[in-house]
Formats: sequence, C-alpha cells, structure tokens
Amino acid sequence: MNNNKTLNEIKSNRNEEKTVKCDVALNINIDDKYIRKTVPNIPDISEGTLLRHYTNLSRKNYALSTTMYPLGSCTMKHNPLVNEKIAKFDGFSEVHPYQSEETMQGSLEVMYELQESLSEISGMDYFTLQPAAGAHGEYTGLLIISKYFKSRNEKRTKIIVPDSAHGTNPASAALAGFEIISVKSDEHGIVSPENLKQVLSSDVAAMMMTVPNTLGVFEKNIKEITELMHDNGSLMYYDGANLNAVMGILRPADIGFDVMHINLHKTFSTPHGGGGPGSGPVGVKAFLKEFLPSPFVVKDGEKFKFHFNDKEKSVGQMKAFYGNFPVILKACAYIKSLGANGLKKASEQAVVNANYILSKLKDRIKIPAGNFCMHEFAMSLKGALGGGVRTLDAAKRLLDNGYYAPTIYFPLIVEEAMMIEPTETESKQTLDEFIGTLINIFEESKTNPDVVHNAPVNTSVKRLNEVEAARKPKLRW
Repeated sequence: MNNNKTLNEIKSNRNEEKTVKCDVALNINIDDKYIRKTVPNIPDISEGTLLRHYTNLSRKNYALSTTMYPLGSCTMKHNPLVNEKIAKFDGFSEVHPYQSEETMQGSLEVMYELQESLSEISGMDYFTLQPAAGAHGEYTGLLIISKYFKSRNEKRTKIIVPDSAHGTNPASAALAGFEIISVKSDEHGIVSPENLKQVLSSDVAAMMMTVPNTLGVFEKNIKEITELMHDNGSLMYYDGANLNAVMGILRPADIGFDVMHINLHKTFSTPHGGGGPGSGPVGVKAFLKEFLPSPFVVKDGEKFKFHFNDKEKSVGQMKAFYGNFPVILKACAYIKSLGANGLKKASEQAVVNANYILSKLKDRIKIPAGNFCMHEFAMSLKGALGGGVRTLDAAKRLLDNGYYAPTIYFPLIVEEAMMIEPTETESKQTLDEFIGTLINIFEESKTNPDVVHNAPVNTSVKRLNEVEAARKPKLRW
C-alpha cells in the first residue's frame, strides 16, 4: 500500500510540474478541462532498452540493408542514403503546401526539374507529379484517355490488356469505367500483331503495355502494334514498372506511346513496400496536356509557379496538394547524380545481372520466353523440384536462407512461376551466393523434401495460413 501511495503521489506531482512548466513556457492559462488528470500509460525505460527493442524488431524484417531483394516485377534497388539526407533538409521538410509560391521557389524548382527530366527520359511532353503510386498513375492516365475521347464525342469503352500484364492494369481500367479485352501472348511470350487484330475494334480506346513485359521479354513487334492502334484511332498506354530495363536507352514516346506512368519508387530509387511511400507521375504527349490534373509547375521567366488547367477539361486533382514530395526529391537527386550516362549504365547492368542468373539456372529450370531476358525473367520450377515440393515451398525456404522471397505464381500464364529481378546494384558475389542458394533448395527438395515443405523454420513466425491471414488479418495483439 505504501508503495502504491508513493507512486500516486509521484504521478500527482509530475502532473503538477507539467502543468506549471506548460503555463510558464507558453505564458497562457489553459482551461482545466484540457489538462490531463492522469499520467499517460507510458513505460519508464532507459534509452538503451528502447534502442535494443527496435533494433531487434528490425532484425526480424528483410531489407536491402541486410540482404538482396530478388523481387521480380518490383525493382527493389538500393536507395543512396544521400537522397534521404537531402529529403530531410529543413528547407524541404518544413515547407508547407499552403505557403505562397514566392516562399517555396526552391521546392517548385525541384518539381519543375523533375518534370523536365522525366520528359527527357520518356520522350513525353508534359508530366503531372500528383499520383501516389503506379496503380494510381494508371488510373490517372486512363481517366485522361477517357476524357480525351469524350471531348471528341467518340464512344470508346474498351481497353486491350495482354494476358501477361500486371494485375493492376485491368483493375485500373475497370475502375476508370472501361471494359477489359485480353489479348494472348504468342509462343515467344510477346503480343503478335495477328492476335491483336482479332480483338481490335472501333470502340477500343487504348492498349496498355509494359515494355519489356512481365516475362522480362522485349516486345519486338511494338512498332507495328502502335501503328495498328493509331490507325484504329486508339491510344497507347505505357506501364512504366519495367522502365529500369530501358531508361537511357529507349524512350516510350519514340516507339508510339501516348500516355505513361513512371514508378519513381522503383526506377528512381526510393525504398518502398508495405503500402508506401510511392509516387507514380503520369506523362502525356502534347495533345493530351489540357486533360492533366491540376496543378503542375511551369517556369515563367526566372520564377516557378503552378499552372492550373481548365476545370472542364482537366481530370481534376488526383491527390491532396502536389504529390508525394519526399519521393519526388529523392528521385530528382538520383537522376541528377547519375546523369544520362549513369542511367543508361544502370539499365545495362540490370540486364547483365538478370541474364547472369538466368545463364546459371537455365539447365535446371524452364524459361518459357527463351534463354535471354531484359532486367528480370520468369521461370517455371515445374520439373526442377522433387518430392512434391512446389514453388511456394521453395520461396518459403528462401526465407530460411536470409532472402526475401521473390514474386511467385506470376505471370499467371507461367506454371509454377517464380520471377527473379536482381537490379543493377547487386555484385557478382551476391548473385553467386543467391544462385547457390536456389540450387541448394532444388537439390534439397529431392533429398529432403520435408524440410522444404515445412519452411520457413528459422523465421520469427513459421508457415502461416496465407488465405486466412489475408481475409482475417490480426491487426492487434
């Protein structure tokens, strides 16, 4: 009882001290109803204990600072720490979106410079930085396409999407009010003009394509495809998720694309995952400028200011204020530091790294699209694994070996698929270690399949019921 009484007295005194200090510091009288009557339930622990707690929590996670991320179709590349430092500069981190344009000229200049850089890299004429992620960019681009045809009094209700497309493509098209028409890939994993002709009609608004595609294959028929679409009065949409394979080498606008989004958090090096942070700027050719979201930044003499499109023509504002500014900052810093030659070299190295892994595995696995890829490749593990082990089991076993599991069972057209994307930032030593781990898992599935079936066993939690976890997530413990 004495201990409890003492504790209560301490709490009471602490509240009185806080109230007095607050009143003195602010020199104001605070209404009693706003003053806390009890001490908040916060544990009293040392700084060292707190530091150890969060450090140990971080060690339960997978991150680029601890391991390679072979995450196909996501470009989990290294983000130079200097970019993080720049994003924390007071002049950027403390800027407020309601400030007048005159007081945020530096931030506006960064936005303008990024718009110009993205235009140069992509060949597009104008960019909006508002969209918060790739799928958000897709949705924005499709709204622009819809608005364009409505302005021309053309009823175009369909979007063509290859069967190897990212799942967000048909989802974004449906959300924008379009009907989705699928076109099959041929035996080489690409879209053939003949297959496209079978689904092309006068009510097709656009076709969405990723070049290279999700199999890691370059669409060699792309010029003929864009000509077919344009002859039909339709537009071409470029999904920029795989731009990391061609930046500095090929510009989407130069091969016939009219609208595109760029995943800044993939191609231009911002850590992402877990729902953010992200940024998906959308670029358009000049004839679509008036439909862009408002506002975007323009240069007027030596000053930078916001430009607002006609409300009747613009698709409206897609995000509060002007976009995810910290990601914009990091992307701009990354592009400026590498320059044109550096961006090209990054693409070339990404392609080399992916092909190096493919060359070491091709005799053990099936590569549906052939023995050459761009920056990533999809492989089928059917036949490579024994003992009834499936791709999911192999991916879980990678977790035991310290690697975040790559994308699996995608694209859907590849049976027992696993996608590999090493990015340009991994060394040959790291690639060799990863290749060795994969080969060991292949062998383990034949000699000791139970170990792979039960994986993971070295992680903080064991094999989860993923269906139940998705449908009934436990957000609190």
